[in-house]
Amino acid sequence: MRSDESTVLAQEQTRHLKKTLGRFDILFLIVAAVVGLEVLGQVSAFGRETFTWALILAVFFLIPYGLIFAEIGSTFVGEGGVYLWTRQAFGRPVAALTALLTWVTQPVWVGGSMAFLAAESWDHYIAPLPTGSVGDYVFKIIFIWITVFAAIISLSKGKWIPTMGAVLKVAFLGFFLITTVIYAFTHGVVDFKFADLSPTLAGLLGVTPLLLFSYLGFESTNSASGEMKNPKRDVPISIARACSIAAACYLLPILAILLVVPADQITGIGGLLEAVNTVYSVYGAAGPVMLFITAVMFVIALMSQGSAWMIISDRMQAMAAADGAFFGGFFGKFHAGLGTPVRVNCLSGVVSTVFMLVAMQVTGSSASVFGVVLTISISTFLLSYLFVIPAAIRLRTRYPDVERPFRVPVGNAGFRAMGILCFAWVLLGSWVAVFPGTLERLFGLDYDFQEIWGVSQPTFELFTVGTLVALLILGLVGYLLGKPVRNRHPKINVNDIVEKEVS
Repeated sequence: MRSDESTVLAQEQTRHLKKTLGRFDILFLIVAAVVGLEVLGQVSAFGRETFTWALILAVFFLIPYGLIFAEIGSTFVGEGGVYLWTRQAFGRPVAALTALLTWVTQPVWVGGSMAFLAAESWDHYIAPLPTGSVGDYVFKIIFIWITVFAAIISLSKGKWIPTMGAVLKVAFLGFFLITTVIYAFTHGVVDFKFADLSPTLAGLLGVTPLLLFSYLGFESTNSASGEMKNPKRDVPISIARACSIAAACYLLPILAILLVVPADQITGIGGLLEAVNTVYSVYGAAGPVMLFITAVMFVIALMSQGSAWMIISDRMQAMAAADGAFFGGFFGKFHAGLGTPVRVNCLSGVVSTVFMLVAMQVTGSSASVFGVVLTISISTFLLSYLFVIPAAIRLRTRYPDVERPFRVPVGNAGFRAMGILCFAWVLLGSWVAVFPGTLERLFGLDYDFQEIWGVSQPTFELFTVGTLVALLILGLVGYLLGKPVRNRHPKINVNDIVEKEVS
């Protein structure tokens, strides 16, 4: 089959889609997915130069990246988003692998990381939830399956869960910043020197993967572009606004955390909520109550973020399956009434639950090994952009005559330069994620691998490369088993479907 042809099964599934997403919905779905409160404390733990690197990446990565996908996302529309783009650029096998790398990140991340962050926050700031207790298991299972439920129900209803979370995030961060200003005028800030903002190579290598992970995903809502009312008009505007909101939601809170919490006290969740606890002292006796409410908002925001990614990534993987690129089409069915990929939704829920249960059982060195597998499984999202960004460049140069509702005001050479810049950042982040410590040693920086990861470097690389090989084999097997679906002769190609949807 040609790379621009869609299978009969994929054509059949598009009939179940309902035009539900307007500009408001697209914007808040992006904000819910991309703006991660849990990342703020983690990146701030690298010190005050974190703000500098976040600003540098906002200018030299986020802006060109947003422009690139504002053009591609409004030009090449159709349910599946990234899968369709890489398929048209490089063919089905590459698209199948790209979709798998993008999709698998989300259930692993929700079950292996987000559920634990939510439970820890609940235990510390809302009500006791001892680790390993029955309540702990129940809480995490409920957390996971609420995110799945949001993806299973019709998009007209499910979209309000991430929308609510996005509104809570922006409202919380705005209130936190106002309170921080009041606190700064009342109590002052921690000892601050502008020299502390100076970027270092160690900071770059340490914080880049986390910041890139935070800044990626603005084009992800195109996975549901078949359910958008007017993607050609709404996608570029929504991406532009979401990029601005996300930059502000990362840069300003990071600066606020660094101003009120001593650097040696910033660790993970504590980085954000301890900063909140500190500045809420300006409200006197009301402070503890407000901290309680904030922690509840934090947990809801985590849940809504997981829901947003389930809604987005499951649709992409379902379309890949319907297109004969993932296990024969069983997972490529959309529910006729709900218009949602229920089978992939349930698969995501099972994968999330399995990762959560395994993480709950491992201890000691086994926990360290599991942490390595979890880290590289989440890093697959970053790795997928090693295909997505080149695909975007090729779509600009390979299809010059396709009408572009929004066009980046540069020629092909300028567009290619923007793509190369973004690709270089992603390549750096991917290398650091897969082979940590190698660049540090190359440049003569101290890096105690055993202390940082809890395992030796050979063990780390064995499980890292092993996980990636296992995903590659899974993708290959899934693609081979999709051959019967691909062999059903298509009636029309994907460009005809796109034109039909637009009309």
